[in-house]
Amino acid sequence: MVDWSTIASAATAGGTLVLAMATFYSVRSANVAARVAERSLQVGLRPFLMPSRIEDPAVKVNFLDEHWVHIRGGMGMVEENDGNVYMVMGLRNAGSGLAVLHGWFVSRQPEDRVSWSREMTPPEPDQFRRLGRDLYVPGGDIGFWQGAIRDPGDPCLKLVRTAIEDGAPLIVDLLYGDQDGGQRTISRFSLTARQDGEERLAAVARHWFLDRADPR
Repeated sequence: MVDWSTIASAATAGGTLVLAMATFYSVRSANVAARVAERSLQVGLRPFLMPSRIEDPAVKVNFLDEHWVHIRGGMGMVEENDGNVYMVMGLRNAGSGLAVLHGWFVSRQPEDRVSWSREMTPPEPDQFRRLGRDLYVPGGDIGFWQGAIRDPGDPCLKLVRTAIEDGAPLIVDLLYGDQDGGQRTISRFSLTARQDGEERLAAVARHWFLDRADPR
């Protein structure tokens, strides 16, 4: 005799299993879609700073003490005036999101450039100097970075002065992120002196991502 109760229980269990599997795959697909959407949003907000191009317009930059610096596209400037050091560099945002600059760190490029380039590491975020004013670079557009050292007791003042006198390259690390304060990035730039004046050629050497996996 057929035990309809047992058959009904088995059918119910099978239906429940199928429903559970369907729910599992549905939730899984939704999670994948959410991650894809989140990643797309992050890419849309992500800035990526490079030196401005030679053909980009010149930029005129003023400092809080009314000192003015004029730079052409693709260039930077490092100069001393009245005991103060002023630094400016043209930037281009190759990303699609607004770049909000957080701080900067300046150093001198070692003589052994080969070993240095192999072993280079970024400064810690708390080593960066805060900007005196907010600086932004729109996505796909140009902007600039500026920094000044006015404290006679600042050890970096002597470092930059010596680099000016010797015509030695300077390294500028910029810490920046997106408009929400996330996706922090450190980009390392070099400012190499030219023979025909105070201008320095700007170049980028390395990028480090602080809030996501590094591509290397």
